[in-house]
Amino acid sequence: MVQAPELAPQPVAEAAPQLEPITMKSLLEAGVHFGHQTRRWNPRMRRYIFTQRNGIHIIDLQQTMGLITDAYRAMVDIGASGGKVLFVGTKKQAQDVIASEADRVGHWYVNQRWLGGTLTNFQTIKARIDYMKNLQEQRDTGYLARLPKKETVRLNHTLEKLEKYFTGLREMDRLPAALFVIDIGKEDICIAEARRLNIPIFAIVDTDCDPGQ
Repeated sequence: MVQAPELAPQPVAEAAPQLEPITMKSLLEAGVHFGHQTRRWNPRMRRYIFTQRNGIHIIDLQQTMGLITDAYRAMVDIGASGGKVLFVGTKKQAQDVIASEADRVGHWYVNQRWLGGTLTNFQTIKARIDYMKNLQEQRDTGYLARLPKKETVRLNHTLEKLEKYFTGLREMDRLPAALFVIDIGKEDICIAEARRLNIPIFAIVDTDCDPGQ
């Protein structure tokens, strides 16, 4: 299930790209209807569950289709008004697709461990990003290679760590207009930070999650 926040209408500067039609067949073929084992469910997901089969909850795809459409329209409005979306997915199976899709649309992403304060202490995070950029420039111009070997090794190691966590945030110069999150159960810290700052959250929610989180 995809959960989208309610957003105030925003002016659309240009014609929005058309979403490829979402059909019940395409969702079924993708396995979107499969939830978690019934023993792991969160009762607050009850209204989104259609039935259960062989110990697995089956999600109501009619509701899923409507929520995907709502999320798409809200995202279009955000993009048309110049807003940037921060994509978040740190679970292993989501890391590559989060990075590739965020890059494809020119937005920001976090696909490694979420660092506390990424949103609520953004100026500190921004300072680390700027430091990473500075080290990258020193590396690319050959400056690092001219330093004493021990210092070169130390700074290259520092740069590797910074790039691991901040590559997807390299161009992030302000807070995002919205978050797109895969697995709200795993990304609870970023959800809490976004809520604290009243940043809208779009999320994929499974049957073991709290849709009101």
